[in-house]
Formats: sequence, C-alpha cells, structure tokens
Amino acid sequence: MSKPAIQLPSIGTLGPFIALLLACAVFATQSDRFLSSENFALILQQVMVVGVIAIGQTLIILTAGIDLSCGMVMALGSIVMTKFAADLGLPGPVAILCGIAVTAGFGLINGLLVTRIKLPPFIVTLGTLNIAFAITQLYSNAQTVTEVPEAMTWLGNSFALGGTAVSYGSVLMLMLYLGVWFYLRETAAGRHVYAVGNNPEATRLTGIPTERVLLGVYVLAGIFYGIASLLSVARTGVGDPNAGQTENLDAITAVVLGGTSLFGGRGVVLGTLIGAVIVGVLRNGLTLMGVQSVYQVLITGVLVILAVAIDQLSRKGGR
Repeated sequence: MSKPAIQLPSIGTLGPFIALLLACAVFATQSDRFLSSENFALILQQVMVVGVIAIGQTLIILTAGIDLSCGMVMALGSIVMTKFAADLGLPGPVAILCGIAVTAGFGLINGLLVTRIKLPPFIVTLGTLNIAFAITQLYSNAQTVTEVPEAMTWLGNSFALGGTAVSYGSVLMLMLYLGVWFYLRETAAGRHVYAVGNNPEATRLTGIPTERVLLGVYVLAGIFYGIASLLSVARTGVGDPNAGQTENLDAITAVVLGGTSLFGGRGVVLGTLIGAVIVGVLRNGLTLMGVQSVYQVLITGVLVILAVAIDQLSRKGGR
C-alpha cells in the first residue's frame, strides 16, 4: 500500500511568510537594533491600527469587493467617540460604543448600496470616503480632540513580557486575527464568505442568501474600523480629524501582500497579518537605515504591483 502524499502549503500561502523572513534577514544585516525584541514590539504597535482595519478589508475583498472608505470611517469613529466623551460628558465605554456604532452604520450604508441598488463597491466606498471625511472635518471643526478619558487610552499602555514592553492594543489585534481566522475556517458563515467571492450566482442557487452575507460582511468590517478607531486614540492619546487619509491604501496593501486575491474567494486572514507586518518591517528597517520616507512609499508600491501580478498569473495558470 502506498503512503498518502503529503500536502504541502501552496506558494500563495507561503509567499508572504517567505517575503517577511527575507525582509527581516536583509534589515538584520544593516542594523544591529532591528532584531531586538523591543523593535519588534514597536513594529506591532505601529501596525496595530492598519492591521485591524485590514481585517475588515480582507472580509470585503474575499467577497470580490473593495472598501476605499475604511480609513476615513475609522477617523470619523475616533472623532465621534472622543467628542462624545469630551463635549457630552458620556462615560468612556458608552462613547466608545457610540463611535463603533457610527462606523458600523457606514458599513451598513455601504452594504445596502452594494446589495440593494447593485452599485459597484469601488464607486460606493469612494463616495462614502468623501462623506466620512466631510463629516469628520465639520463635526470636529478640523480641531484635534485632546480631552480623552483614560478608558480610551488604556489599550495604548504596555505590560512587560520577557523584559519587553508590549502594548495591550497589539495583543488585541492578534486576538482579533485569531478569532476571524477561526470564524472563516471553522464556521458555515465564514465559508459562505468564500463562496460568495468565488461565484455569487452559483452560491445563490444553492440556497445561501448572498445579499445577506454581503451585508453582514460590510457591517462587520465597519465594526472592525470602529475598533481601529479606539486603537488610534489609544496610540496617539487624541482624536485626530486628519487621521485615516492613507490607512485605506495601507490596509489594501496589507491584504494584497498577505496573499488574498483581489478577485475574491481566495485568501487567509492570517496572511493579511503577515502583510501588515511586512509593511511595518519595511518602514521600520528603512528608517533605521536612514532611507527617506518617499523611498519607503516607492518600495511599498512596487511590492503591491508585484503581488497583484503574481495573483493574476496564478489565476491564469490555474485555469
């Protein structure tokens, strides 16, 4: 009797991890500080906001959609929760829930426009990006909110782990990734997300309510943007109306580098975590080398194009 063949991970799964290891190896040769535990803890803290936004972005891209509004919706959520606490005197936890409710509401609006009116996700979220930006600026009077209650900054605190200061926000980000990974892998609802991204019409014919799945994905993504709002406030200690202007592209970059297909139906959310860390490692390593920030953006852009090109070629090769 022949032995069963060993199923090896695909290159699409291993690729992001290999890229992360190569990046770490290169920067380790250029800076003695790069491989320190303190530096890795700093990288996690720097990517925790984009990392949580990217969870919601991953869910949407798995359904063959995209969300350009995520960064500005996150900024609006941070302004709402800090203004509600500072101006209305609401307790911190209540203000936080109000901010998350607003971001979830934007997710609901995006989902309804995509499922009910059948508008393209790109156009819908481009419109809500501008709406969220305008509301953020008007409601905050373009002023930073500094009177932030302790409940909103607690996740920015750190605890000692083996002599290294690790922020609670970084731990929350990792726990969220593990939770969503389990949801997508082990639950029927999670598998429906993949099915809708693969072939929505065939999925509908099997009796799965595709519109309800899509609507739920957009609302859930909005909730993650709200959690990212809280992490942003915790990290900076303020409600910043000018936040979120590049986080949408950073989140998409993390998703693409993590191996999730922009055509939907294929990807692993833990790959998105690796993609977010890759971006953080690149920026951290290049900063330690004294490279100008414009070159960091340039390299990130090249990597995104390469990742999408590889995804396209792999799809053609699989036909």
